Amino acid sequence: MRFKLAMIQMLVEGGARQRNLQRARKLIVQAAGQGAQVLVLPEAMTLGWTHSSARQEAEAIPDGETCAMLRELAKMHDVYLCSGVVERCGERIFNSAVLIGPDGRLLLHHRKLNELDIAHDLYARGDRLNVIKTRFGTFGLMICADAFVQGQVISRTLGVMGANVILSPCAWAVDADHDNDRDPYGQLWLDNYQPVAREFHLSIAGVSNVGELTDGPWKGRKCIGCSLLIGPDARAVLQGPYGAEAETILYSDLEIA
Repeated sequence: MRFKLAMIQMLVEGGARQRNLQRARKLIVQAAGQGAQVLVLPEAMTLGWTHSSARQEAEAIPDGETCAMLRELAKMHDVYLCSGVVERCGERIFNSAVLIGPDGRLLLHHRKLNELDIAHDLYARGDRLNVIKTRFGTFGLMICADAFVQGQVISRTLGVMGANVILSPCAWAVDADHDNDRDPYGQLWLDNYQPVAREFHLSIAGVSNVGELTDGPWKGRKCIGCSLLIGPDARAVLQGPYGAEAETILYSDLEIA
């Protein structure tokens, strides 16, 4: 089975949910218009990673504004949509991701398990891991640092569960003075994606946002894209451009055996 993947490396503005949703809508429509059938957006797409607005602006899944928009667009364009969402469930806030099917149904709902220590004051620890069979193969979800938990246990578990493709919304950030020519970004993800892809013969798509972090423990750092697709042969199929202004959509045709 073959499908066209779109990795939407979009600008995420901290705390600016409406602008982020408008931007996401525009980019989703653009990618669908180019024939993409599976579309992935970044981590915490709604509010930005660790932005304190989460305490007031986090939304319910699947009935909040963001999921309603994603469900509408997935159905309208007959696509699978994966995105990070800052979720509220009762008194708790989760760094979550969803996969919406072409019929507008919520197929997968993941809550980040391996959140960085500096984010524990804001986000609760995740409590689930699952995969879903689709017409394009079996998909699993993880979020950013889930990939480098000791022994890659999260991504390996998704492999054991039968995932052909792991979709991973991310927010990859560097210090404001990072020199990418001297220290090219991305080796951490290669080191953690490639062994799992090779062992389980699966693909991993890590999709990062771009833009400055304006709040939270990493205020002043910059999210710089470099979104990465690793194929089932562990080869780097795509890597997005680097930079806080490097918004783009990356496309790839994936074939599932």
